[in-house]
Amino acid sequence: MTRARALLGGVALAAAGAAAPASSNEAIATLEALARTQAIAQLPPLGEHQRLAVGPLDARFAPEQCTAPIEAVAPLGGHPRDRITIELRCASPRWHLYVPVRVLGTTSVLLAAHSIVAGSVLGAVDFRIEQRDVQELPPGYMDEPTAALGLSASRPIASGAVITNQMLLGSRVVQHGQTVTLTADVGGLSVRMTGRALTDGLVNQRVRVQNLSSGKVVEGIARSDQVVEIISQ
Repeated sequence: MTRARALLGGVALAAAGAAAPASSNEAIATLEALARTQAIAQLPPLGEHQRLAVGPLDARFAPEQCTAPIEAVAPLGGHPRDRITIELRCASPRWHLYVPVRVLGTTSVLLAAHSIVAGSVLGAVDFRIEQRDVQELPPGYMDEPTAALGLSASRPIASGAVITNQMLLGSRVVQHGQTVTLTADVGGLSVRMTGRALTDGLVNQRVRVQNLSSGKVVEGIARSDQVVEIISQ
């Protein structure tokens, strides 16, 4: 029976010596499952009102029988929080396929509760939280009230506007490419690791970081100078 296993930081299909899928539909399902598993490992955890959409893949596509494990590889560096393209690779015979994966549904987002003047320091009365379609949100949208509290508006913000990182100013505590300390709570114990920031971040903002020990890219919250708290996944 076909089974998936981890390989070189990606996801692989143990297909050596196994027969090809009985139909193109089974082949498509197998490839989609590989792409989905790798996407889940790379994207932020899905919310209660979210799901993943994989593909589409041409139903007529049936890869040649792969005598080596099929690897599912994520792109290097940062990528949007709501979509990713996974590359499926076969070494023998050599072929590859790019599979788009998107997050569908809604997520909590901060909206300006009223018109905000440039230079104003944001407090709890300045925003409200609503559910919005993930695919319609601008880059850098903010979804946690604590991330906006105490920051200043860098420009006028209209009432009802989605609040983004670019609209606010604060103390930048993490910079792209910087070595940072990663902290995580594991079973009640505080664990510290070394990582590399893949995005800039103000205090209490979400940033993407790479764990230098495992190589895994994760998301965390910039808590203080060069310190990032890993979000449970």
